[in-house]
Amino acid sequence: MPGSEGDDVEQFREQRTNGVRAVIADRAVTSVFQPIVELDSGRVVAYEALARGPEGPWWAPDALFAAARAEGCLSELDQACRAAALRGAVTHGLLAPSTVFVNVEPEVLDDTPVAALFDAGEPVPADLRVVLEITERALAARPAELLRTIARVREFGWAIALDDVGADSLSLAFMPLLRPDVVKLDLRLVQERPGPAIAEIMNAVNAYAESTGALVLAEGIENGTHLTMARALGATLGQGWLFGRPGPGVAPGARPGTLRLPVVQPTDPRGELVSPFACLPARAPVREAPKALLIELSKQLERQAMRLGETCVVVATFQEARHLTPATRLRYRDLVERVGFVAVLGEDLPAEPMPGLRGADLAPADPVRGEWDIVVLSPHFSAALLARDLGDDGPDPERRFVFALTYERDTVVRAAQALLSRVAPSTAQRTSAADGGVPAGVVPPLAGRPAGDPGEALLHRALAAVGTGVTVVDLRLPDQPLVYVNPAFERLAGQPAAELLGRNCRFLQHPDTDAAAVGRIRAAIAAGAECREVLLNRRADGSTWWNQCTLTPVTDESGDVVQYIGIQADVTDQVETERALLTERDRVRSHAARIAE
Repeated sequence: MPGSEGDDVEQFREQRTNGVRAVIADRAVTSVFQPIVELDSGRVVAYEALARGPEGPWWAPDALFAAARAEGCLSELDQACRAAALRGAVTHGLLAPSTVFVNVEPEVLDDTPVAALFDAGEPVPADLRVVLEITERALAARPAELLRTIARVREFGWAIALDDVGADSLSLAFMPLLRPDVVKLDLRLVQERPGPAIAEIMNAVNAYAESTGALVLAEGIENGTHLTMARALGATLGQGWLFGRPGPGVAPGARPGTLRLPVVQPTDPRGELVSPFACLPARAPVREAPKALLIELSKQLERQAMRLGETCVVVATFQEARHLTPATRLRYRDLVERVGFVAVLGEDLPAEPMPGLRGADLAPADPVRGEWDIVVLSPHFSAALLARDLGDDGPDPERRFVFALTYERDTVVRAAQALLSRVAPSTAQRTSAADGGVPAGVVPPLAGRPAGDPGEALLHRALAAVGTGVTVVDLRLPDQPLVYVNPAFERLAGQPAAELLGRNCRFLQHPDTDAAAVGRIRAAIAAGAECREVLLNRRADGSTWWNQCTLTPVTDESGDVVQYIGIQADVTDQVETERALLTERDRVRSHAARIAE
């Protein structure tokens, strides 16, 4: 059948020509290089390698990587881009004293954390200095794997850069754990108008750079205004069109310089086997106490973490799953909503003990199984309670531990790394109808109204037109999530409905939110009663607003409360005016008293 065979060959050729896998196999991926400049001297000290596909629809990296995701070969493309970057750097003479920055796709670290990073078939020349750029998202997804990957990268002789710092609060929380040599500021920090969020990022980055010697690199510098802002933010390195666009090799007319990276202390190669208590230095004072005291000390550290907010990491051990009691779950439910990353470890704990809480099952022989630890780490604060069980019998609160409460940052970081090296990869996905949850963007009918009721659509249109926030919480679902939000509430929260549905309303709370008011709301919901409170809330961008929140229960046919309708009104102007009036009243009374005297 010659004709049939010829058709098969032609079809194979078409697939090879049109598929992203063919682009990879043909080494059709190339790199261009954008200069990175030392701001004080103007010298070009490094280049960032940027991937380019073959001429056509896949020339731009976004289109190329989207096609690779669709074909299931993202890891292979990522490796091909990195190999092309290293080949191009050698070909164009970007060797020492210059440095080349290469990227790793976060999703690759999510799926295959180590295997895709190195190509043994293409050894790296000794005089090629490399900085690997990663994002915090990879650590949040697979902390154990990424920490081992970073250790291997450093053994390989490469340095680490944390990319897009400021795009997400987690990047600030994970900086001490990743220990990057270079911190790359997200371009919006130099291009947008300063605000509270940018000030928070600047404080965190400068604190880290001051304590470690890490370099700060500002991206997106396109004009003199951006350059001024970059310097003000503490950047010593810059990248952007002001200094040069991506090109095939060395920037024309560039004055070369040397990128002086900080000296990084080697990490413990067996860090995943070390327990937090073993991280204590020999000089650390160790005391003895019953478990009852350790519980109170743990609660205090949890409260401190709540005040630190989204730039904080909390990791704790509970020995066994049974010690994660209902009361403790309530505390950690609040921690998950307010803190950037929270994980717990214990024998028989699942990978996700509750929504948003990461977990790890400890083997009986794991040394951490015999400890009670809690680590709190943020850019400006570090503390760890590290305790070892003495093996007492008797009532649980009276069991004795030897313990140390330390604020020494290096010790706290090592303890956090030791615990995170045991945390299982994230298996969390968006809630779906298949697992009994609410699909993102789908609004279930209110209790008492059958699905398909003609009035249901009219009701939703009316709620969408209301100028105050309207929400519906379903008490029948785990963690009482939002199942409906109207457009006005989206504006108040500063997030689209797709990011709000399926979450508990706790994410609105600010560290300064009145705990007593929150307690009254919880008590009312537990009693199935209506309530009204004024709360300090925060939006996704960090700004705050005062929420006059009215909660009304909705019952089913049997009279059980199954949902709550919330009405949220922004009363910030009213609250601020009342506070200003009180301040003025006190000032007038003070002046009147002085006049009378």
